[in-house]
Amino acid sequence: MSHRILRTLGLAVLAGLTFAAANAAEPGRTPLPAIAIEKPGQCVEPKDVMRRDHMKLLKHQRDKTMHEGIRTKPHSLNECISCHASRKTGSVTGDSGFCQSCHDYAAVKLDCWDCHQPKAKPAMQSQAGPSTRDLLDAMQRGRGGQEPAKEAKP
Repeated sequence: MSHRILRTLGLAVLAGLTFAAANAAEPGRTPLPAIAIEKPGQCVEPKDVMRRDHMKLLKHQRDKTMHEGIRTKPHSLNECISCHASRKTGSVTGDSGFCQSCHDYAAVKLDCWDCHQPKAKPAMQSQAGPSTRDLLDAMQRGRGGQEPAKEAKP
């Protein structure tokens, strides 16, 4: 290659690196997620653990609940929602929703809400929640099953 081509190529690379460095240092180029903790206090795990492993904790909790029937609060989805749901919308999804904003930022599909409600439970609702029979009936209906017959009450 001639000296002139090498010099031109070198200047082009230098210009590209200068442009990249200048734009990388530009603040606010990529909007950060809107993380609003609606109920301040201590989370069940440290912040760095939750950011890195929350999905593992939720899956472990799901498996204990579904396969072993063990329902505990610390890593349950309902407990997460109760602390992180927006006071305005009552939900963790939407434009400024706690879960939605981080998942949009990380470009990760948020599929919890295919089955679960993204809103905090109303305070008046029973703490016991639906019975196992109610859940099984709902699952059957979701798979195309027929509506279960209502039992006559005495």
